[in-house]
Amino acid sequence: MQIGMVGLGKMGANMTERLVKGGHDVVGYDRNPAAVEQVVEAGAGGAESLEDLVSKLDSPKHVWVMVPAGAPTTSTLEALAGLLEPGSTVIDGGNSFYKDTVSIATKLAAQGIHLLDVGTSGGVWGLAGGYSMMVGGDPETVERMRPIFETLAPSATTGWGHMGPVGAGHFVKMIHNGIEYGIMQSYAEGFAILHDKEEFSLDLAQIGRVWQHGSVVRSWLLDLVVNALGENPALEGIAPYVPDSGEGRWTVAEAIELNVAAPVITLALMQRIGSRDEVEFSDRILSALRGEIGGHEVKQDS
Repeated sequence: MQIGMVGLGKMGANMTERLVKGGHDVVGYDRNPAAVEQVVEAGAGGAESLEDLVSKLDSPKHVWVMVPAGAPTTSTLEALAGLLEPGSTVIDGGNSFYKDTVSIATKLAAQGIHLLDVGTSGGVWGLAGGYSMMVGGDPETVERMRPIFETLAPSATTGWGHMGPVGAGHFVKMIHNGIEYGIMQSYAEGFAILHDKEEFSLDLAQIGRVWQHGSVVRSWLLDLVVNALGENPALEGIAPYVPDSGEGRWTVAEAIELNVAAPVITLALMQRIGSRDEVEFSDRILSALRGEIGGHEVKQDS
């Protein structure tokens, strides 16, 4: 099957390579020419622009977009809408906000262009192990793209599925990432407690390796913790600054809108936001209040 791939960052490039190895005809485009050269070396075709990419695709045309969510995705989809003919299919494989997906899908549908939203998980490990894909869109279009999904998934029958209409794929991936926030926070807190129990001189990587087999907390995320601690036991050089790319915020907002309690995911998000407060002004307020209320000693900056 032929497909165009727009966005050849690490994940997009790995997906392209997996598709090529699976026997598909892939044409790749990225604003970075070096990224295009990389996938060409892996066996894909290369394009110098979106126009060039579209011109190299047979009809009906299929294009998978792997660019950052928000304005980059919106502008790319709008540009493709002006280049593709009716009957074409565009797949947004990024972490777009599902309401934005529904909106742009309506605009594309008016031009006869199908949009599938595919929440994609697997990161840099997907090249070897396959990707988990949560697909939204009309059933006919999903079925037409089945060969692509079966190649990118861990197997033809596992790791991917049709979640529902347009927007459902990104919605499910949003909740997936919110759950991930909570799990990651639990591991972080648990290992921090182990780390600070200094009289036991605990080997954190060894503990993680024990938990990897038979333990009820074993998981792929635990495997990644073990990898990180094995390479850098003290995590030297890593700043305690944790970004978020939006999905956790959207999950918390959706929980509030649906009146569903989600305290763990919410607190995990707050911890990430708190990690970026270099001034820690709120803590200064708390210290000052203790001084004002009870005359407690206020520790001064050194």
